[in-house]
Amino acid sequence: MPKPTLHSPITCPITKTATLLSDTWTMLIVRSLLDESKRFCELERDLEGISTRTLTLKLQKLEGEKIIKRSKEGCYELTEKGKGLRMVESAMKRYGEKYL
Repeated sequence: MPKPTLHSPITCPITKTATLLSDTWTMLIVRSLLDESKRFCELERDLEGISTRTLTLKLQKLEGEKIIKRSKEGCYELTEKGKGLRMVESAMKRYGEKYL
């Protein structure tokens, strides 16, 4: 079996990031939490069209990836790892405004 390289899908940082952010809702949840923590119901209001089940599953996934955490007060907030996605969100916004 060949040894994985930097460009291997297993080790490529672009592939890993794209896999993490590949669904419709993940970056929208991150965007919603960039400036303040929110309760589940606030996220539901911010994310028009998301089902309760989908939001629950996405939040569980993001907690598992240590992108978000839930406070004792029941609010969701970004971890340091999650706050690192601000630059990705900004780049996606700029790209969308310019090209889409």
